[in-house]
Amino acid sequence: MQESVYTKGFPVSWEELHRTAKALAWRLLEEPKFDGVIAITRGGLVPAAIVARELEIRVVDTLSAISYHDNSAEKLDEKQRETVQIVKAPSYTKTGKNWLIVDDLVDTGETIKALRPILPKAHYATVYAKPAGRAQVDTFITEVSQDTWIYFPWDLEMKPAPTISEQINK
Repeated sequence: MQESVYTKGFPVSWEELHRTAKALAWRLLEEPKFDGVIAITRGGLVPAAIVARELEIRVVDTLSAISYHDNSAEKLDEKQRETVQIVKAPSYTKTGKNWLIVDDLVDTGETIKALRPILPKAHYATVYAKPAGRAQVDTFITEVSQDTWIYFPWDLEMKPAPTISEQINK
């Protein structure tokens, strides 16, 4: 297994995710009206719910794709990231026409490359984009470097921060 490609960490709070997903909704107002939203599970569920609320879209579906087979950035290698498995297709559309696909992040773009043949007419949007995957999405809000691992709020634990004294006396 090769060494991790992630040298930076970017923690995202619930408030920041909400604010950035809302900004995504603002940007999507420039697009034609969507019939529904498809969240790529699991990361796209929260941003998709926020976008659907802001755009007053009542039909929300899911598409389950597995692209990361290990949740640890330290253990992730390129081969694990290349394989995309679709485990649940959306129920409401066959081509994606007038549908919005929402995910939290496009990293290498492999997930969207796997979805485009299935839903070629959909509009693909993510909150965060990395350079290697940016061209795969139609709309995104924030770009981060390829060597950054984004820690989403559902991946973080709330716990008390150590005091300065505790840090010094370690």
